[in-house]
Amino acid sequence: MSDTPTVVLVHGALTGTSVWHQVVDRLQRKDIPVLAPALPLRGLASDIAYLSGFLTTVPGPIVLVGHSYAGSVISGLTDDKVRALVYVAAFQPDAGETTGELNGRWPGSKLGPDTTTVRPYPGGNDLYLSTEDFREVYAGDLPAEQTAILAVSQRPIDPAALEETLPGQPTWRTVPSWAFVSTQDNSLPAEALRFMAKRAGSTAVEVPSSHAAPLSRPDEVTALILNALT
Repeated sequence: MSDTPTVVLVHGALTGTSVWHQVVDRLQRKDIPVLAPALPLRGLASDIAYLSGFLTTVPGPIVLVGHSYAGSVISGLTDDKVRALVYVAAFQPDAGETTGELNGRWPGSKLGPDTTTVRPYPGGNDLYLSTEDFREVYAGDLPAEQTAILAVSQRPIDPAALEETLPGQPTWRTVPSWAFVSTQDNSLPAEALRFMAKRAGSTAVEVPSSHAAPLSRPDEVTALILNALT
């Protein structure tokens, strides 16, 4: 068994596993084992349980990477195989905090009732960004042609997940962490990212990026993951 940790890339809300394609390509070219599971996005506790189950099938050490909402998910993991956490424009909640609460604590987020749409499904609701607001809110540094595709192929989240508190103590209290602060983020304000990274003692880098950092800044995101691997 290789001593090289497997990098597990976890997507957030509004985009799916494809958000990691360019990062996966860069890691594979370096012969680094990588996986990118798809979250159900139906609830924080259930997403944590889903990812925990997935990790039991991964042999050897793991570096967990979370984008956006997935930062809350990886913060709730308790797995001795996890050697490092990497937060990419991501939430780093403390015990008792919710994702939605953290997103609204600082001014600057354009993600809200005026820019989102809720569609019911049997047993719950799905939250989408309005297609006309997607580029400005989520991915302003990507070409309009690309964001037009992303806007109509979103992976929605049940908004109830954003109001669930983190169960127990966060993993970042006991596992080393790195944080990518996207300074042109209109979804999760840079001040929020700075606060959470400092509180967690994360090794942070600041990059002039939108919220869609894995797509718009794959080189910088990959570099941060490689730092966590060393």
